[in-house]
Amino acid sequence: MAKKVKKRTRKPRVADDILASLEEAVRWARGEKTGAIVHRVTPSDTDAREARHKLGLSQREFAAAIGTGVGTVRKWELGTRRPSGAARTLIEVIKREPKAVRRALKSEAS
Repeated sequence: MAKKVKKRTRKPRVADDILASLEEAVRWARGEKTGAIVHRVTPSDTDAREARHKLGLSQREFAAAIGTGVGTVRKWELGTRRPSGAARTLIEVIKREPKAVRRALKSEAS
């Protein structure tokens, strides 16, 4: 009786995934239909950097003041992420009334 040989399946490598992604990107750029999910990032009309500067805060201080992570603030300022509805509203308030927000944040820290 012949011995059954277990077939080894090759474990996918990261390089294989990268190559497949690049090939898919090239097909998409040529206008071919692919299964690619396309994310378009547009600059936000809410300028987090402007709001932060009006308060005179660093990214770390601004993030702490509004209750978010410094990485999130960086991404907003780079335009790779857009603030959520509540954050967008708070940023607009800061831009329009920085003194009132500064007073509110100061009394909150007391």
